[in-house]
Amino acid sequence: MAKYQFVIDKIRDLFHKHEGPIYLHEPLFIGNEKKYLEECIDSTYVSSVGKFVDLFEKKIAEYASVKKAVVCVSGTNALHMALILVGVKQYDEVITQPLTFIATANAISYCGATPVFVDVDRETMGLSPKSLEAFLSTETVMKADGCYNKTTGSRIKACVPMHTFGHPCRIDEIAVICNNYKIELIEDAAESLGSYYKGKHTGTFGKIGILSFNGNKTITTGGGGMLLFNDEKLATKAKHLTTQAKVPHPWEFVHDEIGYNYRMPNINAALGVAQLENLNLYIEKKRLLAIAYNDFFQDKKICFFHEPEHCVSNYWLNVLLFDSIEERDLFLAESNSQGVMTRPVWELMNRLPMFEKCQCGDLSNSEWLADRIVNIPSSVILDIK
Repeated sequence: MAKYQFVIDKIRDLFHKHEGPIYLHEPLFIGNEKKYLEECIDSTYVSSVGKFVDLFEKKIAEYASVKKAVVCVSGTNALHMALILVGVKQYDEVITQPLTFIATANAISYCGATPVFVDVDRETMGLSPKSLEAFLSTETVMKADGCYNKTTGSRIKACVPMHTFGHPCRIDEIAVICNNYKIELIEDAAESLGSYYKGKHTGTFGKIGILSFNGNKTITTGGGGMLLFNDEKLATKAKHLTTQAKVPHPWEFVHDEIGYNYRMPNINAALGVAQLENLNLYIEKKRLLAIAYNDFFQDKKICFFHEPEHCVSNYWLNVLLFDSIEERDLFLAESNSQGVMTRPVWELMNRLPMFEKCQCGDLSNSEWLADRIVNIPSSVILDIK
């Protein structure tokens, strides 16, 4: 019998599926999705203009308690646009964490900028305020126009922490540090819709926050993203740039700067509006699944990662921490061979060929976590109690 058969059996029991594949995170469609899609199709407004685009932006802004939200085709597009909006330019540097999905580092590269990797906290899996302060205090110098890297001479324009797997990082402390060093704060909240830190929704502590609605996220539009703003003027600028910078006119096609075709189609937004109506239910059920996992692993010598202090997490993907990389790999092999999808964390960004020459701080915590993290099935189970 497999060493970790008891874990595999527990997952199958929780999901009421004793044979066949169990996926990491499946989308769930139990509401008005078909109704709104049919309405969208009947209206013929299936592209980037239509009532569902406006409604989705309005509903997300209300949910996250921000002044404005602007939809995009993907979370990566949203992050790229956020970096443009705060003024990140070619040869600038942007601080982020190495324990993140590739989109974070890619978006920085789209601007011609370079990532600088700073360590995470083990307690949050997100950017460490202590490590950020240590790096900035020793490796940078302040000038009249901002913060500069002593080693490279480049301007450090922005910082992009991520709320890993839906667990908020210590974002309030990061915000203070960024303000002190005149660094723009962009929150990569792609995975944390419905997560709160000290009573405030993630993605709302910095100048801009971004969300993702990919097919594997807590709610989905098939593919899509969102920019969150409390600066209405900046939100207006974002809407302009993401719609090809077209100057409004009944018939003329005039564009006043380089824009981007980052517009979410109305048909995707229709799906998003329907999904959002059930978001609270989904998070309630996901948190109950996390409780069930946590209770099960209490005495199993496998650590279940639970929400950090001061946080209410959406538990987008549940996390196990193994004692060693060998045990992690054994569990991955046993579970996947039996049709239970489990995954290690992403390869650390600084280990990828595109980013291996980027400057790094001490990454001990990121390396420790990368050797131990496994994501286990986290889809919504409606009848869990």
